[in-house]
Amino acid sequence: MTELDDATRTDELAQLTVAAESEWLERWSTGPVEPEGGGIRQGSPAPDLALPDETGALRHLSEFWRTGPALLVFWRHFGCGCGADRARRLAAEYADLVAAGLTPVVIGQGEPPRAAAYRAAHELPCPVLSDPDHAAYRAYGLGQWTPERVLYDAPAVYLEHPRGLGTEFQAKRRLDGRPLVDDPWRATGEYVVGTDGRVALPYVYQYCEDFPDSRLLTSAARRSRADGRDRRTVPSSEA
Repeated sequence: MTELDDATRTDELAQLTVAAESEWLERWSTGPVEPEGGGIRQGSPAPDLALPDETGALRHLSEFWRTGPALLVFWRHFGCGCGADRARRLAAEYADLVAAGLTPVVIGQGEPPRAAAYRAAHELPCPVLSDPDHAAYRAYGLGQWTPERVLYDAPAVYLEHPRGLGTEFQAKRRLDGRPLVDDPWRATGEYVVGTDGRVALPYVYQYCEDFPDSRLLTSAARRSRADGRDRRTVPSSEA
């Protein structure tokens, strides 16, 4: 890659980040306008959307559960501090997840260049798919949180989400190298999906740092794999 290519990519990333910051401020000021959603139920068919990964390649969600259970990790916005914490835990627990047969994949709000930069910065060990229009979030029943689910540990004035405070908040976080971007209210969750394309375990966060215990995910994966073997071996007349 030439220096000119690097400069072009850097400029594109900067422009996308500025646009995502503007989106964050507008959504922050307006407040949530969608219901929280509550996720989709266990046993429901998992929506099979096609989303670009961090390289720009189009990926169907079903490819991640084709040969074994998948773990779909819907991410908070790329400027949220809890994302850094989840990334560290995901990296630390990744070997155990894979040993249980899971194929993890992250679904985030950033476009592929921002997804690639975020994946590299946080050393995420799996693909990061891009859903800037939140189509996958909504398909999996993840709407927008009310302010207390995001700001429960902040001063009370933050619950009113005034624009001026949002501007100050953004300026500080930009200096910290963690610009506030995307939708600040978007809810999140994680889903274990079996090879039958159905949700084996829905885990919908109740607040930003409500990360699931990895043993919950691995147990669901192992049960899903056992259930799959049972469906393949039991005669249809006895099922």
